[in-house]
Amino acid sequence: MRHAVAGYKLGRSKGQRNSLRRTLINQLFTHERIRTTRAKALAIRGDAERLITLARNSSKGTDIDKVNARRRAAARLGNPATVRKLFDDIAPRYANRNGGYTRIVKLGPRLGDAAEMVLIELVEG
Repeated sequence: MRHAVAGYKLGRSKGQRNSLRRTLINQLFTHERIRTTRAKALAIRGDAERLITLARNSSKGTDIDKVNARRRAAARLGNPATVRKLFDDIAPRYANRNGGYTRIVKLGPRLGDAAEMVLIELVEG
């Protein structure tokens, strides 16, 4: 039974899984659209939306709240350039939107192994 078991293992160890998620989220924020498998897209969607919400809500806080939000995002992303883009470019677009920042579009099976491919992208603010 899978009661109270959250997340996707993706056939990887914990370190590999964390690195994969970090890389995919960084690429999503950098390019605003990536092509990946459905399982990987579903695995990163929640984390990406939480980071956008963190960045969006920090604009209403004090200076200390803003610094803390950037530190929390940097701990998850690891790339200062991506954190800067998230807080300065991406989050202001969604100031009036209450969630639903990403869209997953099915593309069909991959040629080599028939894995279901999708396009995960940031919606227009």
